[in-house]
Amino acid sequence: MKTRDKIIHASLELFNEHGERNITTNHIAAHMDISPGNLYYHFRNKEDIIRSIFDMYESHLGSGFKPYEGEQITLELLMGYFDAIFYTMWQFRFMYANLADILSRDEQLKQRYLKAQQQVLQHSSHILRQLNQEGFLAIEPGKEVELADTIKMLVSFWISYKLTQSSIASINKASLYEGLLRVLMIFRAYSTPQSRSTFDRLEQHYLAQAN
Repeated sequence: MKTRDKIIHASLELFNEHGERNITTNHIAAHMDISPGNLYYHFRNKEDIIRSIFDMYESHLGSGFKPYEGEQITLELLMGYFDAIFYTMWQFRFMYANLADILSRDEQLKQRYLKAQQQVLQHSSHILRQLNQEGFLAIEPGKEVELADTIKMLVSFWISYKLTQSSIASINKASLYEGLLRVLMIFRAYSTPQSRSTFDRLEQHYLAQAN
């Protein structure tokens, strides 16, 4: 792995473990046992590193939430989407924990974030529309975008909600699975007799993961 990529991954690890606000470029350099000058050769500042981490975030959103085409709806297909939600929340949890502050400091990053989120909304709305048309969900016609946006809102702010509404000091996987189960609860509310058993199995799977 190139030094630049090592810096990105080390920064992501430190941001997630200690919080982005508590980590400086000097902390990152010391953690990697390199000089600050070596780090600055690759990145101008911490915001530059965060933008590179955001490249990874964008890539995952693009690959993890693609509408399915010509595929049969199976437990594994749906689990792939829910696993993608969990991975996003866990892998980039520092960003969700401090989203408003990070975006307020970097207008360029904010515009990229808004564009990425609009694409997620389009893809997830399309997925809900497909599930609705195939009788797997019962959504009022024309409400797919609003439902997708509600789910996106829950995912985007679950971490900050947990940090402010409970005594936990940091996010762990169990608390993220709790958020995923809340998303699943929304899907169950729109399930049909055809799909209810599938959502029951998904719930049992993620309950087991949370414990």
